[in-house]
Amino acid sequence: MATQTKDKDYYGVLGIKKSASTDDIRKAFRKLARKYHPDVNPGDKGAEEKFKTLSEANDVLSDPKKRKIYDQLGFYSDNIDPATADAYARGGGQPGDGGFGGGFQGGGRQPGAPSNVDFGGFDFSDLFEGARAGGGRKSSSGSGSGGGFRDIFSNIFTGGGRGEAVGEGPEPGSDLEYQVNVPFWTAIRGGVMKLNIARRDVCGNCHGNGFIEAPGVCPECNGKGTIEQTGGRMKFNVTCPRCHGTGKNVSTCPVCHGEGSVERTDPLEIRIKAGTRDGQRIRIAGKGNAGLRGGGTGDLYVIIRIGEHPLFRRDGDDIYITVPVTAVEAALGAKIEVPTIDGRSMLKITPGTQSGQKLRLREKGVPSATQEGARGDEIVEVKITVPTPRDEKTKELLRELAKLNPEDPRAELWGKV
Repeated sequence: MATQTKDKDYYGVLGIKKSASTDDIRKAFRKLARKYHPDVNPGDKGAEEKFKTLSEANDVLSDPKKRKIYDQLGFYSDNIDPATADAYARGGGQPGDGGFGGGFQGGGRQPGAPSNVDFGGFDFSDLFEGARAGGGRKSSSGSGSGGGFRDIFSNIFTGGGRGEAVGEGPEPGSDLEYQVNVPFWTAIRGGVMKLNIARRDVCGNCHGNGFIEAPGVCPECNGKGTIEQTGGRMKFNVTCPRCHGTGKNVSTCPVCHGEGSVERTDPLEIRIKAGTRDGQRIRIAGKGNAGLRGGGTGDLYVIIRIGEHPLFRRDGDDIYITVPVTAVEAALGAKIEVPTIDGRSMLKITPGTQSGQKLRLREKGVPSATQEGARGDEIVEVKITVPTPRDEKTKELLRELAKLNPEDPRAELWGKV
């Protein structure tokens, strides 16, 4: 992974324009990688170095976040926070200006910065060189200059990182989604499902703040809210990392470890309405994750997945079933009993009914969950069963039947060929 790319023209390395798409970058890299791959050029140090540079260029330009930083600054480093690069670009800095030299002047204070800081005239390249050398040169604060760069700009542009929870406003809790497998008959007739929902609840120790306040002032900044840091040839005040600028004696909550919420499992009963459909979403207000610092609790959304039945098939509010019918019943017509979700029901088979034909039993389907008093239908598909002759007399009767009905059922096929 690329960690420092100063003074490298990655677009030129891949032979592409700055407006190249991700697909163009991938194609250019593959083409050149095949040419300079070490397996294709064994023992060629020049090809090996070229391949490493190509891989580095592809790693940066194929990643949208890394590419954005590279385009804003003219180089890429893992030590640069995206917010730092954005702030530099907004301050008027251009790629290759010499290490943020003219981007941030005292008059252009950035959001979240503790004070106006004049960066004019400073070349930050020595900080990058220090980071590349492993942070060998120490600053007066005791940290390596490379680490100091990252720490300083993290505090200036991001308020000191994750600990910014102190002093922030309410944050609403997120919603939760759960899939629930509901039995076939429960979805039709209605019922109650018992669930165990894993969710985040407000920490009872810190009341959702993420920190505990003790008497006195912050021991690190002595109540000022800022501390002095040094990076390279610069010295300025940044937000205190312990109290996050409040000056109070606060410490991270030992129960939630600064999160402001803790994991817990709650039992929950969900009422399933009669006629509930597969894929339906049921919203339960206030049963999602808890908010922080007084923020509202999220909602719980239960997604219904209905189980199958060995005989019935459901589509919306309609019920489908396949019923076997004898050849005689289909030819002569008959009244037969068929199963429905309410029990047995009579179905009229008209003379000449064909196999695969669908007959409808009105209002024998599922009660509607959204329309009071409405019901779906039951659709019965006829499957004609052919008798197996068991004796010579039966065979003779079938031959006689064939003589009485000499029509060829395949005649229409030949006319269409």
